[in-house]
Amino acid sequence: MSTLPVYRWHLAPDGLATRRQLRAAGLRPGGQDVVAELRRPRRKRGPLIAYLYRIDLARPVRPFTAAKRAALARANAARRTCPHCGRDAGYVIPAHLGACNPCSA
Repeated sequence: MSTLPVYRWHLAPDGLATRRQLRAAGLRPGGQDVVAELRRPRRKRGPLIAYLYRIDLARPVRPFTAAKRAALARANAARRTCPHCGRDAGYVIPAHLGACNPCSA
């Protein structure tokens, strides 16, 4: 088992990027393995670790289809619908309440 190279924050070589950086460029890792780690020191909770991928092996982001858009709209509507009264609350119902504000009061 080989260990990954570790770079300090802002000192990664060119040609490597995090998932967020790839996404901002319209790319995704595309099934490739992590090639390095990026570490940022933090005092209390330990280091913050980000994984790095090769940009030249990254693939374009898949397009957002109409079916995905419809499924996301249904999922968001379900999160706003009160299970007690069945109305659209107009906001995401908090899990700790389990119902809209009028029903949980």
